[in-house]
Amino acid sequence: MKVVYHPRYLEVYAGDPAAQAGRIESILKEVSPHYGLVTPEPASIEDIELVHTKWHIAEIQRMSQTYEVALLAAGGAIKAAELAMGGEPAFGMIRPPGHHASPDSCWGFCFFNNMAISLAKMRKEGRINRAVILDFDLHFGDGTDNFFSRVPEVVYYHPEDRSRQEFVDGIAKFLERQKADIIAVSAGFDRGVEDWGGLLAMEDYQTIGKLVKEFSLKACQGRRYGVLEGGYNHSVLGKNVKAFLDGMS
Repeated sequence: MKVVYHPRYLEVYAGDPAAQAGRIESILKEVSPHYGLVTPEPASIEDIELVHTKWHIAEIQRMSQTYEVALLAAGGAIKAAELAMGGEPAFGMIRPPGHHASPDSCWGFCFFNNMAISLAKMRKEGRINRAVILDFDLHFGDGTDNFFSRVPEVVYYHPEDRSRQEFVDGIAKFLERQKADIIAVSAGFDRGVEDWGGLLAMEDYQTIGKLVKEFSLKACQGRRYGVLEGGYNHSVLGKNVKAFLDGMS
């Protein structure tokens, strides 16, 4: 398991909770002693244009620091996907998050859709055809769904169950029905019991990671990766991320 990280992910690039100082540091503290770090390059404009319109890109460019870090986040997701394609499970410890970014708009602390860009690039290069996206963030990834809703080869799933057991069981049942060349996880930790959602315990994140691993080994030659979305309680965020990585590795 490799963790994709860049020092610029530590920057306070905006005034929202996803950019708050200490967020990435809380994860880095927990995972860096156990998993190797890999440095990404920024995504190219051509990469971003696989998902977003020129108008949207120009709007984000107006916020120069945010734009630069957002390119690095998209590049981090691409790097995680490339590692997964090469047989190395990976996690993009990136920010800004991305799953609320649609082709021509964005909200919810997102600017470019990191997940959509990474998968669109793999598909354009002919490295994959079918993909499964599991998004266990508290919030529905409307941007990801908006982009892939007309792409039948890419299945997006966001569980909504109200109990811990139903949530985990729902993921297991969903994966049992899928076929794919890769599984990609929009990993938001704001559904945690000590975060905004107040539902999932640390061990649930590890179980979800194991389900992702088992599916990938059965269905797609072990190809699996995740990228960070939400999660805002710094006192538990790093521990929850590590639990997920422990399960997925």
